Amino acid sequence: MTATTTTTTPNPDPSASPGLSKPVGDPPLLELRDLTVTYGSGSDAVPAVRGVDLRVEAGQKLGIAGESGCGKSTLALALLRLLPATARLTGEILLDGEDVLTMKWGRLRAVRWAGASIVFQGAMHSLNAVHRVGDQIAEPILLHSKATPAAARRRAGELLEQVGLPAARAQAYPHELSGGQRQRVMIAMALACDPRLIVADEPTTALDVMIQAQILRLIQQLVTDQKVGLIMISHDLAVLADTCDRLSVMYAGRVVEEGPARQVYTDARHPYGKALSAAFPRIGDLSSRRAPRGLPGDPPDPAALPGGCTFHPRCPVPLDTCATEDQELREAGGDRRAACVRVDDTPTAPPPASQASPGADGTTRADDTRSTT
Repeated sequence: MTATTTTTTPNPDPSASPGLSKPVGDPPLLELRDLTVTYGSGSDAVPAVRGVDLRVEAGQKLGIAGESGCGKSTLALALLRLLPATARLTGEILLDGEDVLTMKWGRLRAVRWAGASIVFQGAMHSLNAVHRVGDQIAEPILLHSKATPAAARRRAGELLEQVGLPAARAQAYPHELSGGQRQRVMIAMALACDPRLIVADEPTTALDVMIQAQILRLIQQLVTDQKVGLIMISHDLAVLADTCDRLSVMYAGRVVEEGPARQVYTDARHPYGKALSAAFPRIGDLSSRRAPRGLPGDPPDPAALPGGCTFHPRCPVPLDTCATEDQELREAGGDRRAACVRVDDTPTAPPPASQASPGADGTTRADDTRSTT
């Protein structure tokens, strides 16, 4: 089923939308302009995604973080119109300059898998339990590449080897594989038709720390080798900071902060971003290991959002205006934006040297401060 879509008049100047900079030269691989996703209609309408603007360049890795229920997965499914028919989409989803929301069904089918693909969360539930994994990898190849069955099977074996599994595992059923192996199969499926964009929705959920590290290294290597764009969704800011180039933090269906991933993780401008980062114990900080700082309360019900800034009921430093005035993304210095009235009062100092260190390849990496105990 496809979602009901409503298009808006294209904005000739993308820089007029918060969070977007004016493009130079070729259009970005993916650009979202004022994307809104609403379930239901009339008085029963529930906004799940509210006016999101994002850009992903070819070869760029964008992380999207936030608590459960903030709209991350809905956003991911909206990119290829995989939402139920009750969803109403407005805005623009430009993939290589072509609006996904206005594509006819035949064109949309051609774009799925071949133009952009998704690594769904929960590999055991995403794979068909009664089909061998090799056949499931070969299916999109048969549909999009018009390959022979024998060629599709060979390609499936090659893809399994590419993600670190023996080609012989193509004959296995999903229940015969471990959690990490099933996740590798999902990544192989996403690569089957050589897409230019991969959306990874919680690719390391329910995996142990060692397998998580292997999957993350694999994703990084594939993005680098094949120069594809990556959108990676997670609640773990430390993982996203170590994997992605840029990071967007979502709350109540909106992006409330965005910027270079390591800077957002180590020195968030929005109180919600600071709370997400502080929720993880840090090695060497005994107080955080024994009593990790959390955030009181729960995310708001999308059907009954509070007035003003939707974060103000949980915010540790609210102002009187926060309860009445909604906050849009504003410049926060250094190619960063945050939707907080206090941004103007926040110093724009670089992150502490202890929070960023050169990696083995000479690039700067965020220190992995997550506790392993």
